[in-house]
Amino acid sequence: MVLASPDCQTPLLHSAPAEPSLINRTGNLWTAVAHIITGVIGSGVLSLAWSMAQLGWIAGPLAMLIFALITLLSTFLLCNFYRTPDPEHGPGRNCSYIEAVDTSLGKNKARACSFFIHIGFYGTGIAYTVTSAISMRAIQKSNCYHEQGHEAACEFSDTYYMLVFGIVQIILSQAPDFHNIQSLSIMAAVMSFAYSSIGFALGLAKVIREGCVKGSITGVSTSTGIEKMWLVFQAIGDIAFAYPYSLVLIEIQDTLKSPPPENQTMKKASTIAIAITTSFYLLCGGFGYAAFGDNTPGNLLTGFGFYEPYWLIDFANACIVVHLVGGYQVYSQPVFANVEKWICGKFPHSEFLNHDFTLKVPLLPGFRLNLLRLSFRSVYVVSTTIIAMIFPYFNQVIGAIGAVIFWPLSIYFPVEMYLKHMNIEAWTGKWVLFQAFSFVCFVVTVLALAGSIEGLISAKLS
Repeated sequence: MVLASPDCQTPLLHSAPAEPSLINRTGNLWTAVAHIITGVIGSGVLSLAWSMAQLGWIAGPLAMLIFALITLLSTFLLCNFYRTPDPEHGPGRNCSYIEAVDTSLGKNKARACSFFIHIGFYGTGIAYTVTSAISMRAIQKSNCYHEQGHEAACEFSDTYYMLVFGIVQIILSQAPDFHNIQSLSIMAAVMSFAYSSIGFALGLAKVIREGCVKGSITGVSTSTGIEKMWLVFQAIGDIAFAYPYSLVLIEIQDTLKSPPPENQTMKKASTIAIAITTSFYLLCGGFGYAAFGDNTPGNLLTGFGFYEPYWLIDFANACIVVHLVGGYQVYSQPVFANVEKWICGKFPHSEFLNHDFTLKVPLLPGFRLNLLRLSFRSVYVVSTTIIAMIFPYFNQVIGAIGAVIFWPLSIYFPVEMYLKHMNIEAWTGKWVLFQAFSFVCFVVTVLALAGSIEGLISAKLS
């Protein structure tokens, strides 16, 4: 199956996309930056202080910089495959990551790419549901501490908040496609700046107030070397999740107007966005670790030490929730478009699947409602909500998702597409260099996945 925007009217896994113009692409450098920041700065930023605490003052920042550089390299390789030459029809568009893989590497690898893409999208929806519930609970908890004191038994369940988040997503998911959520994406990007800045500022204030920088070169000490190893692997998975950009790169590129060429705009936007996000990551992770040391919480803004000033904590967590509301849609809309296009292709004459109804509400403009869209998207959101309720473990969930999607989507497919496009022969110097790079990243991914799964099992059993 292919992830595609509605104007890409090609059969699924077709190798030569047509070039229709059913919509007017109006995106530019700054809307692309907003989309990228919305897609990149998500719940992952909240775990970076914890990740740095496991790795220490040298390995922690170095790991973040390495992942940022890898993400940027992947971006530069991948965005060149949005446009592909077609001898019969001229340059064509690949409106999704999977379409680009199909065009370059064939249907079998496109199916494999589709599997990892869907795992990544779906897993990110679960992670965002977990994180939003934690943040909403933190607002209630901080208010409770403020009113009753820090010795009060302010314990609340995440389940109610996950249900609220799910209901909101069912409503927002009725937007027809990715091009209809641009304003939501820009608002979410602003929110990400707000709560990241607050997290950094609170960490800095705590360091200044206490007059010392906590932490060590080796990170948190543990009772056994095996325990330390699992935590380090899990921390690497958490950092990988903080850069999940390849999932939606080409979908974002498909919103850009041309000229200038889309790949040029995308490279500039990616450089700007990744530089900004990495700076925020280093500041939030670094000052969070400096403030808490070995007691660094898994979620920076819900640590015990951050419940005063309570109004600022409430605002920061509210920003997180708003951002994740938009981020959920950024990662879900491509799945919606893909599955619905596939179903409609199987049943082109079904009235239930293909007919839109106009729902009119007093004082509001008419809203297009499609029964397939309503039913499928509602089931999708409900399923992510249920799984989030079963596994409400923040660090372990995002570590596992980050590990699963990092190597295949950020490394393997972009590298293979580049090698084939540039006609680089096997066992030449450049081929060996790229394959060695891919292999090292694969090993890191396996270790991170093992650490995160071990963490999930331990959390579930405890």
